[in-house]
Parts: sequence; C-alpha cells; structure tokens
Amino acid sequence: MPFITSKPYLLFIPYILYFLISRKIELKKLFLILSLCLISVGLSDGIASIVKTIFERPRPCQSLEEVNLLVGCTESFSFPSNHSANAFALAAALSYFFKGTGMLFYPIAGIIAFSRIYVGVHYPSDVILGALLGILVFYTISVFYNRAKENINDKSPSHEGRKFRTIFVLTTLMLTLLRFFYINTGPLDLSPDEAHCWEWSRRLDLSYYSKGPMIAYLIAFSTWLMGDKVFAIRFLAPVLLALSSVLTYKLAKDISDDEKTAATAGLLLQITPLFAAYGILMTIDSPFIFFWTLTLYLFWKAVNTQESAPPPYPPPRGGREGGGTPNSKLQTWLLFGITVGLGLLTKYSMAFFYTCAFLFFIFSKEHRFWLKRKEPYIAIILSLAVFSPVIIWNAMQGWVTLKHTAGQAHVSEGIKLSIKDFFEFLGSQTGIITPLLFFAVIYGALKAYKSRSLFTVHCSLFLFCFWAPMLGFFVLKSLQAKVQANWATPAYITAFIASSAYFLKRDAIKKGTKIFLSLALIMAFIVTVFSHYPEVLNLPVKTDPTSRIKGWKELGQETGKIYKSMAQARNVFVFSDSYQVSSELAFYMPGKPKTYCVNLGRRMNQYDIWGGFDNLIGSNAIFVIIGNGDFPQELIGAFDSYEKQKLTVERNGRVLRDYSIFKCYGFKGMPSRNIESY
Repeated sequence: MPFITSKPYLLFIPYILYFLISRKIELKKLFLILSLCLISVGLSDGIASIVKTIFERPRPCQSLEEVNLLVGCTESFSFPSNHSANAFALAAALSYFFKGTGMLFYPIAGIIAFSRIYVGVHYPSDVILGALLGILVFYTISVFYNRAKENINDKSPSHEGRKFRTIFVLTTLMLTLLRFFYINTGPLDLSPDEAHCWEWSRRLDLSYYSKGPMIAYLIAFSTWLMGDKVFAIRFLAPVLLALSSVLTYKLAKDISDDEKTAATAGLLLQITPLFAAYGILMTIDSPFIFFWTLTLYLFWKAVNTQESAPPPYPPPRGGREGGGTPNSKLQTWLLFGITVGLGLLTKYSMAFFYTCAFLFFIFSKEHRFWLKRKEPYIAIILSLAVFSPVIIWNAMQGWVTLKHTAGQAHVSEGIKLSIKDFFEFLGSQTGIITPLLFFAVIYGALKAYKSRSLFTVHCSLFLFCFWAPMLGFFVLKSLQAKVQANWATPAYITAFIASSAYFLKRDAIKKGTKIFLSLALIMAFIVTVFSHYPEVLNLPVKTDPTSRIKGWKELGQETGKIYKSMAQARNVFVFSDSYQVSSELAFYMPGKPKTYCVNLGRRMNQYDIWGGFDNLIGSNAIFVIIGNGDFPQELIGAFDSYEKQKLTVERNGRVLRDYSIFKCYGFKGMPSRNIESY
C-alpha cells in the first residue's frame, strides 16, 4: 500500500500501453487523449486543493491517536483526497476513449483511493468525495469538448460565429480555473495593498482614507464565506476578470457584429500582463475594471435603444425593429447610474466616465439630443446617491480623501515640465501591455477611428471617446508629475475592441502585418506566463516584479513567536511606521491581532484615523521596520528600553528582504503629531 500510494501512476501505465498498442491509436488521437487526460487530472487536482482550504479538515494522522501510519503525514488538509480525485478523473477519461474494456481503469483508481485510507492519511469520506469529484470534472470537460468539437467542425457559414464564441468561452473558463489553482498553490503572499484592504474589511465603514469602501465590502463578503485566508481574499479577482472579458466580448459583438472581433477583444484582457494581474491580485483595480466595463455596456445599450431615439435615426446594428416598452429605456439608464456609482465607490477615477460620455454626446450628431433628455441627468443624480456614503464620511473626517487625492495628483506643485516622468509613463504603458501589442493596439485603434468602412460613425466615435481622452489626459499629466502605470487602464477596453476590429475585419492584411500581430500576441502571452513564475528566469530580486509580494509570511511567523513569548509577562501590541508592514503583520501573525501604525513624519494613512495608542500605556510592544535600521529617535523616549532582532528572509538562496524587529518594554505614551502630508 505505501508503494501504491507513493507511485499510483505506475498502476495505470501497463494498461494504457496495452490499449494503445492493441488498438493502434493514431498520433492525432493519441495527442487528444493525452491532452484531455492531463487537463482532467490538472483540474481535479486544483479543485480538490481549493476545496481542502475551504473545509480545513485535519487528516486522521493529525487528529487521531494510534493511527496505523505507514507514510509521512503531511501538513495539508484531508477533505477531499487529491489522489482519489486524480485517479478517478484519469480512469473516467481513459474509459471514455477505450470503450468497453476501458472500465477496468476504475478498479485501479479504487485501489489507489483505498491505499490512502490504509496508510492512515485519509478518511473514507475523503476518498469517496474525491472519486466523485474526479469523475464529475472529466464528464464536465467532455461536455465542453463535444460542444466545442461540434461548433468548430461545423463549416456552414451560419455557424461560423460559433467557433470563435466557443474558443472564447473555453479559453476564458480554462484560464479562470488555472488562476484559482495558482492562487491556491502559488508562491505569492498578499501584496501590501491587499493586506491593507483586508484590514479595512475587518472594520467596515462608509469610506476610507484613500479609497471608497467597495473593495472592503467585497473582501468582507468572500472572507465571511471562506475565512481569513489568501484564497478567500483573492477569490473574486478571477471571477471579476472573467466577467469583464464577457462584457467586453458582448460590447464588441454589439458594436462590430463580428464574433471573431468580439472573441479577440475579450481574450486580450485574459492574456495581457496588466489585466492578468487583476485576475490574481484583489486590489481596487479588479472590481474597478469590472464596473467600468459593465457601465460601458449599459451606456451603449442606453443610448442605442430604438424606442428613445429620434425618428430620423435607425436602430443600432443588431437591434430589432420596434419592440421594447417605453420604460425599458429608463430602466437601462437607472442601471447605468447605479453602476457608475458603484464604480465611484471602488475608485474615484470612475469620474472620467462622465467626461468621456459628455464628449461622445457633444461630437455625435446622432446622440447629441441626449443632452436635452432627462434620463442622463437622472442617472447622474442616482450615481451620486450611490456614492453619497463617501461624501458623508469625508464631511465627517475633514475631507481627508480630497486632500489625499490632490496630493496624489501633485496639484500643489503647479504647472511644470517633467520629461523624465513623461518617458517613464510611456515606458510603463509598453511594459504592462508589452511593447509590440501596445503599438498594435494604439495604431489599430487610431486607424479604426479614421476608417469609415468598419463601423458607423457613432460606433467609431463611441470607442474613440472612451480610450483616447483618458489615455491622452494621463500622457499630458505625466509631463507635469509622476503618473502611475495603472491609472489609464480602463482606456484599453475600447482600444482593444477598436484595434481588433481594424485588423480582423479588413478585406486583406499583409503577410508582414500578420507576422507582427502574431508575435505581439505571443509575446504578451509569454510575458504573462513568466510574470506568474519569474523564478524560471532566475531574475535578480530588484528586477523581479513579484519580490515585493513575497517574504511577508515569514515576517508574520517570526513576529508571532516573539509576540507569544513577550505576551506571557505583559500585554503586547504590534506596530510599525508603515501601513504596508502593519497590514501584513495583522494578516500573517498567528491570531491576526490588531496592529498600529505610528506617524514619524510620513504622510497620513487610514491607521491615523483609527488611532488607538492612547489606551496602550504600560504595555510592551513589538516595532517592525523594513531593512537593517536603527530604533527611531522619536520612539526612544516612548519606552523604558528596547532590544533589536534582525530577520533576513530568503527564497531560493537569495535575500528577499531584511527586517528589523524591536522588542520594546514599558510604553510611556507619545504626544500626538500634526499631519504634515496627505
């Protein structure tokens, strides 16, 4: 049994070889069989791993005495059994392709599943659910496979669109599942921003210092369902990216009336490094892109329903003659207003939507009449009503968010010329989209706007107004001050649609252009893959973009040990001078304690609003900073004494980061410090 449980694949190999040789399988079919087997096993393994983290059931060898343990007892959870899920997924796949005698693969899977109980590492219910899960995974894959095969092989003109729709759906679904698997098993700790937003979710409010409350509400919901785990915090990120792709697909289909264009535009969100990151990390940009795309789709529907358009203008492409009730238009506008408000609750740059929509109305002769109609103004009022909690909270807090936003925008610096920031911003855009694809997207989007053969005038203007003004604004802004790479992200939604239509709907594309576009897409996909596994490239820590989201778990574990030893004598609190460090400590320390952030001259953050130091006099403390630094002069008088401990975190033999951990004794209090910067 220990041999079977450690090398289960050896039981399958002889039978697989026998069937392949005896039935003389063609190479093409062999590749198909192996591919579907690998996909089935991979998905069943990933889903089982995810379910494990939800139920967190200890193994029998961890919780029961006198277990007849014949192999090592791992630290992972027990329910369900990955061995059982994988074995039955493989058995189901093989029996599907090798009809009749292929059913012999199920007893083999049963022996492997039973071995997990026999060696003492699983309960019977673990392997039973694992078996059912593995079988369900394969037969779900087989349904998609047969549907895809039918659609792709159908050569009739009326079914041409099904092929691209099928490719889009399957690719999006597969990549979403792979993202779930990566989050559950990947090497990335919570980023500082994710940890800080999780801190917000523990203290729900109308708003927060730097952002609206939406991200906190979403994280609070997912952690309420699954607990305070990394997987729970990031759970919605792949979902929101998939929904954003679907909405982009639907918008592109409505505008271009072309499945190929729609599928390409939707999949660009899945394979570019910028958007792929939002499918892994649950920062404010993940829900923001979703709300922006949803609002785009609703706005397009609102301004293009026939029953509200003036008589001289025809219905939109793909629209139906007549139909609809007079109320359906107002309902769409109301939904549009709600989504704008939800977007504002997520990120304040959603306000750009007002500007882009206004420009569209001004320059579109077909839609200028909307400026005289009540529906857009009702939508604006509704969006502000949804956004009102942020306004109320800021009025109570002295408008700190407004001051912070003005500081982020460098308003106080006035008008100046910064060539360095300008080229840094342009460089960042080529980096997050990849250089070839960035050039192709911008070039194609511009050409699509100038072309009159691809779209109607109002379609091309609609796409242009929702990418060019926003991207152009930040390009100009970068001449005055630093602009973050992700600030112009929403502009690429309609730019993807326009450029996809330009390159795919033309009657003829030169061979050189096809090669260039192929290279651009391949480069984007490869960069996206390697950005998930940068250790393959053996990059130095300073150039590895993922290094800043590694090494926090080790800090939390080490600080937790110190906290446990110090707490035996007196009450202990944990703090830092950085909200990033304080937030990471709050999440990764055992017990997830309340942490604090002292102001030693930094700009204001949410911890200053929460406060809390006044009630801690007489306690001991742990103070943590990044790097090998000294105890701050401002804190020396606040404690009776202190001791320093250095922590060096390494990954793969390389130093990720140094931390200085100070054990502080006898907190005497600190005078409050005036806020110097926002």
